[in-house]
Amino acid sequence: MRKLLLTIIVLLFAPFGAVLAQQWPSKPIRFVLSFGPGSASDALARIATQELTTLLGQPVVLIHKPGADGSISGIEVQRSAPDGYTFLWGTNSALSVAPNMRKVPPYNVETDFTPITFLGLNTLFFVVHPSVPAKTIAELVAHAKANPGKLNAATGNTFAIVGNGLFSKHNGITRESIPYKSEPEAIIDLLSGRVHMIIGTSTPLMGHIKGGKLRALSTALAERSPLLPDVPSLTEAGQPKFPFDPWFALVGPAGVPAEIVERLNQAMTTVLAKPTVVDLMNKQGFIPRSSTPQWATTYIKQQFAIWKQALHDAGIEPQ
Repeated sequence: MRKLLLTIIVLLFAPFGAVLAQQWPSKPIRFVLSFGPGSASDALARIATQELTTLLGQPVVLIHKPGADGSISGIEVQRSAPDGYTFLWGTNSALSVAPNMRKVPPYNVETDFTPITFLGLNTLFFVVHPSVPAKTIAELVAHAKANPGKLNAATGNTFAIVGNGLFSKHNGITRESIPYKSEPEAIIDLLSGRVHMIIGTSTPLMGHIKGGKLRALSTALAERSPLLPDVPSLTEAGQPKFPFDPWFALVGPAGVPAEIVERLNQAMTTVLAKPTVVDLMNKQGFIPRSSTPQWATTYIKQQFAIWKQALHDAGIEPQ
């Protein structure tokens, strides 16, 4: 029934695609986010939308819909009219992990969305509270093995959920995983010592790391980060590279007119190439990178399959 309704909506909008594109945008545009204020998604979206607002001549408003591993934000956009005024500032959470974690997926990533552009890749770190007696990943593993079941880990995004599962399985350790809707909430408890560690993004963590309130053991990637050049990469720390990417992409509901897709793609390409935007995003640990809608479509499909396998390998089965 849902597919039938979607087909009807697309057919109704199709004749007016050119007209909509000529008039678009004539009112504020909504970017729906999977995470709350203060998160990496929020900070990066604010950088981009400030420039996009100027370029398009209409406000781009951020709507925060955290929770359910990103699926709440995905459902919000999936159910929106394909008129070019609601888009998902999406990540691997909403577009790869959430559908793969449900026996009955909340939406079909391939058919329920219109990819606009790839946005780029994020940087994450393994970070511990100073009370954890570990200054390296090897010491963290040794401490966890010597104290089975006593170490816990906060998860404020799906990269952390799956990464923690693979890390624990590879090293033969057990840790309690404590989920949060968004990283800023998790970091409050990390700073207090209620939770011991997190795999998190640089945006909400960097000030606490540089202030000595938290300790970074490694990146969660195969490369070092210029934000903390003395902190080793995950592979330098003796761990295998995670098989998936911490990625962002902009998508709309299914059926967005091709003319609007093209205009927004061109606008986002311009924004993400601006030196000031690149510099600001790099300071957040983000590597901006635009693409064609077709490239984004292929990438999202590939990452969906990669994350599905990673969830299985981490022992996380659909619920």
